[in-house]
Amino acid sequence: MDWSWESAAKSVPLLLEGLLVTVEITLLASVVAYALGLVFALIRRTGIPVLSQAVLLFIEFVRSTPLLIQVFVLYYVIQPVGGMTLSPFATGVIALGVHYATYAAEVYRAGIEAVPKGQWEAATALNLPRSRVWTAVVLPQAVPRVLPALGNYTISMFKETPLLLAIGVVDVLARAKEVGADTFRVVEPYTLAGVLFLLVSLPASILVRRLERRAAHS
Repeated sequence: MDWSWESAAKSVPLLLEGLLVTVEITLLASVVAYALGLVFALIRRTGIPVLSQAVLLFIEFVRSTPLLIQVFVLYYVIQPVGGMTLSPFATGVIALGVHYATYAAEVYRAGIEAVPKGQWEAATALNLPRSRVWTAVVLPQAVPRVLPALGNYTISMFKETPLLLAIGVVDVLARAKEVGADTFRVVEPYTLAGVLFLLVSLPASILVRRLERRAAHS
């Protein structure tokens, strides 16, 4: 099939609408993932066996099942059973956020364990409250170390949003499919969708690499 610039030009507005949805889902899911992931990591550090084991089992369960299955279960099983009514957009944000929170938790844990033991001992010697130890000593050192890894997960989330098409989320790939069905031309919209993914992912990847170099020299 020959390339049609006219068809490509007509595809752009709808694809940009879809890209906006994709970016919004990615950013909101990142907030959910990194906030919840930190909570998981802190719970595992509490030393309370029941809580720690429960979180560990949940993490292993989520990481051992495909994201697409989790999206289906959340939207078609958990919601009806629980009497909830969430939009596909909100469901997608929650599903992506919870899924990647399980990975972020392990990243946070590694960052926390990388804080030198002497820092913990110094905080204890100063008789700092436990909350103060975490907020003033541990997390300010741990979080910058893990930012590159979290950035990579954000890029992964961005590229996995097309899975949400299964529950009706109209992202950039869904718009490409829609344009292809309406015009009977699939080369232009799908190619442009790929270009848009590249235009967002590539600068983000460069930024992550810079963060990695900065973390390595800190």
